Amino acid sequence: MAASLRCFLRSGKRAVLVAVRRGIHNSSPAAVQVTVRDALNQAMDEELERDERVFLLGEEVAQYDGAYKVSRGLWKKYGDKRIIDTPISEMGFAGIAVGAAMAGLRPICEFMTFNFSMQAIDQVINSAAKTYYMSAGLQPVPIVFRGPNGASAGVAAQHSQCFAAWYAHCPGLKVVSPWNSEDARGLLKAAIRDDNPVVFLENELMYGVPFEMSDESQSKDFTIPIGKAKVERQGSHITLVSHSRFVGHCLDAAAVLAKEGVDCEVINLRTIRPMDVECIEGSVMKTNHLVTVEGGWPQFGIGAEICARIMEGPAFNFLDAPVTRVTGVDIPMPYAKILEENSLPQVKDIIFSVKKTLNV
Repeated sequence: MAASLRCFLRSGKRAVLVAVRRGIHNSSPAAVQVTVRDALNQAMDEELERDERVFLLGEEVAQYDGAYKVSRGLWKKYGDKRIIDTPISEMGFAGIAVGAAMAGLRPICEFMTFNFSMQAIDQVINSAAKTYYMSAGLQPVPIVFRGPNGASAGVAAQHSQCFAAWYAHCPGLKVVSPWNSEDARGLLKAAIRDDNPVVFLENELMYGVPFEMSDESQSKDFTIPIGKAKVERQGSHITLVSHSRFVGHCLDAAAVLAKEGVDCEVINLRTIRPMDVECIEGSVMKTNHLVTVEGGWPQFGIGAEICARIMEGPAFNFLDAPVTRVTGVDIPMPYAKILEENSLPQVKDIIFSVKKTLNV
């Protein structure tokens, strides 16, 4: 019995020594899982702490912790002067926020949904976007308009619009559309620090989705430059370009297609305006095929702009097939669940378009 115990202990010691020699003790810890909601909350918290000129205002952002709990805990930490509940009047509080930005503060103006930003579109476009140009560069307007954008679930036509193309059409605005937690954190911090008005389009269905975040992306100094896309998946046969929630759909479609021998490259736009056309062109020159994916309507949409840019630029001569767009259906969003599902791009729609483009 004693001999067996000694033998067991010796073998255990040898296993530990082998593990040490192989460097197992130096292995990096698993990346932390952070939801998009918490990433946005952390970004605002750190920027509020970093710069006393930053403040947040909007409906239910303070005592209720935000309609989607994105501002959870901020009112208790920073108080009424910097986390401000407003009346239900988007035109009013957006105007207050723009005026505060002109006076030297750095407001974060939350819309409960960007569908309600239509009530304040004069403030966003005419007051915020155009003032820096009209003042010959003398009057910057450092403001962030943020909130959920695009279709949620079961909220019908008046609450399901994607405003990416609406706001990206207007010079003077920067338009950002994050997908995962790293995007949300890095881009929001960059938007708050930017001296231009930034429209920050989140997605309600992504708030509770967790993503792995590296130690670097959790640093207080971490930002993502506005205007730079990211290749989320390298590929050689076809390029998929998307933004926000539908980047995930593209990656899912790419995983299915990979099993059939189709190698998709997936680009996460991150920023709609200014658009990183060079990233898209470089990918198209490599894959010779392009599919764009978005939740908005097809006419004059993000995909339509990408098609025009590719046709007008050097990548056009590298295309082996016409560009294909996958978009929301060109109708107001239906309320019925089955109709709603068929009004938005699904993974199967992306797979179908890829095969059609590649003629396979």
